[in-house]
Amino acid sequence: MIPRYIVDFDLHALPRRKTKVAIIGAGIAGLYTALQTSEYADVVLISKKGLDDSNTRWAQGGIAAVTAKTDTPALHRQDTLIAGAGLCSYDAVDVLVHEGPDRLQELIAYGTEFDRDEQGHYELTQEGAHSKRRILHANGDATGAEIVRALSARVMEQPNIAVLEHHFAIDVVTQHDECVGVIVREPNGELFFLEADATVLATGGAGQLYRYTTNPEIATADGIGIAYRAGARIRDVEFIQFHPTALYYPGAPRFLISEAVRGEGAVLRNSNGERFMDKYHPQKELAPRDVVARAIVSEMEKANATNVFLDITHESAELIRHRFPTIYQFCLQYGLDMVTDWIPVAPACHYMMGGVQTDLHGETSTKRLFACGEASSTGVHGANRLASNSLSEAVVFGHRISERIKQLPDLPDVLPVRVVAEPGQRHAAGTREKRVKLQKLMLRYVSVKRDEKGLRKALEELERMEQDFQDIPVEREDFEYLNLLNTAVLTTRAALMREESRGGHYRIDFPEKDDLIWRKHLVQSIYAGVQEESGKNDVE
Repeated sequence: MIPRYIVDFDLHALPRRKTKVAIIGAGIAGLYTALQTSEYADVVLISKKGLDDSNTRWAQGGIAAVTAKTDTPALHRQDTLIAGAGLCSYDAVDVLVHEGPDRLQELIAYGTEFDRDEQGHYELTQEGAHSKRRILHANGDATGAEIVRALSARVMEQPNIAVLEHHFAIDVVTQHDECVGVIVREPNGELFFLEADATVLATGGAGQLYRYTTNPEIATADGIGIAYRAGARIRDVEFIQFHPTALYYPGAPRFLISEAVRGEGAVLRNSNGERFMDKYHPQKELAPRDVVARAIVSEMEKANATNVFLDITHESAELIRHRFPTIYQFCLQYGLDMVTDWIPVAPACHYMMGGVQTDLHGETSTKRLFACGEASSTGVHGANRLASNSLSEAVVFGHRISERIKQLPDLPDVLPVRVVAEPGQRHAAGTREKRVKLQKLMLRYVSVKRDEKGLRKALEELERMEQDFQDIPVEREDFEYLNLLNTAVLTTRAALMREESRGGHYRIDFPEKDDLIWRKHLVQSIYAGVQEESGKNDVE
């Protein structure tokens, strides 16, 4: 079994540093929360790679917030609740839609430059399941990269923020049911203890659970693994969003073809060249992502094909090149011209709706431990994320975390503790092979379509891999593998238990949504196992 701590340490002997706030992760959630908290406290920001390596940097579509006079928070809330398929927290969504516009203005004040039209007004686009154009974007289809650029530059200017690049947060340390800091691995392999009054998990998503994902290789579910081992509650991890349109082309990575392409008029065609989405949903190509992904898989299965096609050739070359410069240039290097060619696409793992459960101020069930961004489960996304709500969620709840930390009393004295691995444990080679095996299991049995037989087979094998764990991890990839393994077990276990289809969770053997029995959440913790939690505040 994977133990409470995955490395041995002695707090009495380890080098020790102290800060008010430790933030793990350097995407929009980590950078923004660091800037907010640095206004009143010292912050240490831990990035396992460089400051510009994060999931945020790959976000293409944009950020959703009400700015147009023809739009309202009530409409944004309604769209979010509908997409969430009955499992969104009304209060969390209400916070998002009302506070999002102010947080957007802060991003602009921090230096983010969103695209404007010739009159100087912000350009707004529409994506799947939005009833209005409310998505702001930057450099056409490079919104995430622009936000990271602006926030990173501002972070580096702040004297209260110490940035530790190429450092890895292994585990948080808990005492008396409180988080007291982080065990950190330096680039040279040495460990130290970072004592902190508050610790924020902003570690991003879990895309590397799957062989095919739009996420970068750093998306290894670190926050969920760390939080679960620390006793925090993990909620709704069976709900995984598979982006319908990732590039599927020989020699090319599964590059994301933004939903905004469909928002600007692109249509989906099967291998016979036929447009097919009208058979599956009245919103056609702009239906919720789970609907579109399943429709594409169904069309692929009917034709025994590996992909379908995205066609925007009927739009002007000027629009395509101006609106999607990143996607256009990426496809072009593989000989695909969006202006004249249909783009071969297939679903790929994109976003986890669940994660570390938090309250409305981002605090987990473990005191002084917070979660923000994709690592968290705030209640905003429910069973299916509304497009472009993720960046808004990160800044809205990052701000709330900052306000909550400001109210925390100083941390009591941290007691020395010694954690020693069992005798005979040793590091063994083969982590990369184990990770590939895990990814193949998840892709085959816990993907867009699931059933009891496959889920049981996957869970048995994953639990066997957990039971067989006897290694003391040494390298970063070892720790990442253990976080993925923890999360794969939690995801598969929840997917097996939920005998219905809802949002990003689809069971072939239970194809209908069952509000009578299953309008509730599955919450897992290392101490209490799996618990069912009513959705008393959830809204259809």
